[in-house]
Amino acid sequence: MVSSYKTFTLANQLTAEQIAFFNEHGFIHFKKFINPETVSSIIDASKQVEQKWIDNNLEKVNGVPIKYGKDLDGSPIVQRFAFINQHHQALSGLLLDPRFNGLLPLAGDGARLGTEEKDGMVFNHYINGPESKFAKMGWHTDGLRDIFYGAKLNPMLNVGIHLSTLKPENGGLKIIPGTHKQSIYQMLFRKKYFLDHKADPKEISITPEAGDLTIHDGRLWHRVAESTIRGEESRRRVIYIPIIAGKYAPKNENSPTVFYQRFAGIVK
Repeated sequence: MVSSYKTFTLANQLTAEQIAFFNEHGFIHFKKFINPETVSSIIDASKQVEQKWIDNNLEKVNGVPIKYGKDLDGSPIVQRFAFINQHHQALSGLLLDPRFNGLLPLAGDGARLGTEEKDGMVFNHYINGPESKFAKMGWHTDGLRDIFYGAKLNPMLNVGIHLSTLKPENGGLKIIPGTHKQSIYQMLFRKKYFLDHKADPKEISITPEAGDLTIHDGRLWHRVAESTIRGEESRRRVIYIPIIAGKYAPKNENSPTVFYQRFAGIVK
């Protein structure tokens, strides 16, 4: 398993080297996209949204189930927020950064930030504690979503904004570079979706620092490994926002729950 790879700095426009790296490997890692103060303000904003959702016993946002869990002290927390950009100005404002526009060409013509589509801006809060409901996620591709939607398999990129500094023992995102070029058959059957958590000899560990930004092609096989550390040191927060192309398909409060999301309980 390889854990080291080249990292870059993101400006308003991608360089030829950065585009070539992404096209070959299906992912790219940019250092210090946001500063520590912005990281703190985003975490504070998520806590405000979390408290509001807990107080209102909110179950879904635009048809997407909210994943609740317990913190180390047993208090309720939200471990997976969907469309959080629609619930706090600090999070919607983050997406106004002009550097995001420079990323769109990676998904081709007509690409856009999916602020109102798919699951919008997703905020994941992992903690490895006695009552955690969200410590890991098995192998999957995001391309499966389009199949469940009954839609054409369009390019979809996942932009990760990392709010925690990770070491290898913290687990985190694992990808298999180059699998964005695989066949539909391999996308469907190479691994058992969400049930397979085994390390792959070809996987790479994404080990960001707080403030870093990563992009991975949704067709890549990827998983989230469980932290081998328990307690406070295992706490990890990350935002994902999709870059998508194809037909515009916004969601709203009347949107139905997608078939595969009804089985969210298997995703730990």
